[in-house]
Amino acid sequence: MNTNKYTLKLAFWTLGWVLSLALVTFGAKFIWNFNVTISVIMILANLLIGVGMILANIRLLQQIDELQRKIQLDAMGITLGVALVAGIGYSALDITNVIGFDAEISHLVFLLGITYIAAILIGNARYK
Repeated sequence: MNTNKYTLKLAFWTLGWVLSLALVTFGAKFIWNFNVTISVIMILANLLIGVGMILANIRLLQQIDELQRKIQLDAMGITLGVALVAGIGYSALDITNVIGFDAEISHLVFLLGITYIAAILIGNARYK
């Protein structure tokens, strides 16, 4: 019961962060015509909401049982390793002109999301 409450709070903060990021990304072009002051304010708001999301995640980790905490921390560790290795390798491919396009952060974020979800699913299957 208590875990569900913290999971909902994390979902709320995550949704807020994603929506505020979309607002920053598309609002500059379609709403406030690249006004620097508004862009900075919206980016700061996005960062603050991101801090709220991180704190909600920490609170959730403090509420879940030891097995779930281990599965979450394993998944986070794997994701961090993939971010470091794949991110630097991807950047090196761009810098050395091996790939014919710019290395975009969105590609790395997508890889991290897939890695984290796969690690959670594998961790849950392993300890069933």
